Amino acid sequence: MSPFLQLVFGLSVILLTAKLGGYLTTRIGQPSVLGELVVGLLLGPSLINFIHLPIITDTHLEETIKHIGEIGVLILMFLAGLELHISDLRRNTRVSALAGVLGVVLPVVLGLIIGELNGMDFNHAAFLGLTLGATSVSISAQTLMEMGKLRSRVGLGLLGAAVFDDVLVILLLSTMLALVTGGGGGLWQVILIIVRMLAFLGLSAAFGMWVLPRLLVAFSRLGISQGPLTLAIVVMMVYGLAAELLGNMAAITGTFLAGLFFGRLEGREEFESGLHSLAYSFFVPVFFVSIGLSVNIREIETSEIGLILVIILVAILGKIAGSGLGARLAGFSWLESAQLGTGMVSRGEVGLIVAQVGMTQGLLSDNLFSAIVGMVLATTLITPPLLRALFTRKPGHKPAEEG
Repeated sequence: MSPFLQLVFGLSVILLTAKLGGYLTTRIGQPSVLGELVVGLLLGPSLINFIHLPIITDTHLEETIKHIGEIGVLILMFLAGLELHISDLRRNTRVSALAGVLGVVLPVVLGLIIGELNGMDFNHAAFLGLTLGATSVSISAQTLMEMGKLRSRVGLGLLGAAVFDDVLVILLLSTMLALVTGGGGGLWQVILIIVRMLAFLGLSAAFGMWVLPRLLVAFSRLGISQGPLTLAIVVMMVYGLAAELLGNMAAITGTFLAGLFFGRLEGREEFESGLHSLAYSFFVPVFFVSIGLSVNIREIETSEIGLILVIILVAILGKIAGSGLGARLAGFSWLESAQLGTGMVSRGEVGLIVAQVGMTQGLLSDNLFSAIVGMVLATTLITPPLLRALFTRKPGHKPAEEG
């Protein structure tokens, strides 16, 4: 088969099995995203390794599927922002800040302690902590959307906390890399990163508040096929690019902000249903399956099982306790605090990216990297069923709304 036909074959297998896996998990009362993640794990090098079957000769197929999946997570976070209102997030700023910051600080400190107790030098132990501080809320956002809970107080606090988490992890990562690589520009480098973040946030807000409404009206009047939908996709991608290149933040943070600004506009119904169909029929399932395709459980050393289990336990409890404590301090009930903390557990693609940076800079050994991959996989798989279980619990009383 030609490389193009191999891509068609690969995508056909991924989409069909993803939907089948999602159907099976919904039949047992779990979110469909869990089935899609498991399918990726089964199709990946851990078991079938279908990307490397004898009929697959295109060496770029895996990378192409990964890139298609990354478009899926951009659209997913755009849709999450589209369902919310800026005023809702503004009312939950306090819980977002406390849960986001404590959800990074506690896992980082615990990871540093675990590393020191296992005989690692300070740099390796600190980077282990840093990988535990990262969060990817794309899994949780999809789970909450399936349950109709994204616009709940917990959902709003979770998405806001993810933004604070992203900013703090980037600052800590940049500071550590500046100190390790030396050069004397550590402090100025961190200040520059903060300035770039503020510049991105300011420019994205100005564009979203004043330019975007006029653009949407103009595209709606052109009379071209799917003009508003095309505009939404282009603006989403530009925000993702700007977040990475200008703000030094994750692209998913940029697309989430783009969704927020589109969500306040009249006329969004002209593209919203089309974007949902495009996302959930194609791009988003590819993203969830691609997570499993990038993980090989067989590469994990059996001699490191003890360390891996400890890291997984610390990764789960650190986020639940840290972000949950932040939510509790902001006035959430104990159940809401546990729900928000659990929503921050998944490390997903963000954890893998941070770990890859550590490997490139020589801050993670091969064994430690394998342990972190195991942690990323475990936290990603456990988050959907944990969230489902916590949201089926009935609180003892209805908490007062946060001011």
